[in-house]
Amino acid sequence: MSVSAPGREPVTELDPAYSSQGAEATAWSAAVGGMSEAEIFWLATVRPDGRPHVTPLLAVWADDALHFTTGPGERKSKNLAANPHCALTTSTAGGNDLHVGLDVVVEGEVERVEDEATLRRLAELYVEKYGSEWRFEVRDGGFDHRSGRAIVFRVEPRRAFGFGRGESEFSQTRWTFDGGG
Repeated sequence: MSVSAPGREPVTELDPAYSSQGAEATAWSAAVGGMSEAEIFWLATVRPDGRPHVTPLLAVWADDALHFTTGPGERKSKNLAANPHCALTTSTAGGNDLHVGLDVVVEGEVERVEDEATLRRLAELYVEKYGSEWRFEVRDGGFDHRSGRAIVFRVEPRRAFGFGRGESEFSQTRWTFDGGG
């Protein structure tokens, strides 16, 4: 389900202050696998007046980045037009269970996706991951859906965090990409 170009490997560090003794850093490939399978993500943006805005959405992993859609008039779209910095979070296997899973936080800047070939591929990934209810028509640099027009954003991680949860072991891993410290 995930489409990824090889070669973009982050610097991986375990934070021992927030990890159990003997814990190991989580591999970036485990985080990517979790994000590829996770269905719900939470997008955090900043409103023009500086207040935070957080909303759930669907996202797909492709070409070393998360991709999501939003209507051009929605609050998150307006926030991103004013400030492209954002964070996307999700929880992998275990959901909100305290003792199972991996929470992933991806920080980066959005870029709008308008290339028709890329949009077609992303539209296919949405159907593959979420089913035919999420079938988009690619048109005029975006997606059209029965619920309306959607623009597509790409967030390539600059920095990401993984919070591993286990029965007796917790870990906090930081992944830093290309100077995103």
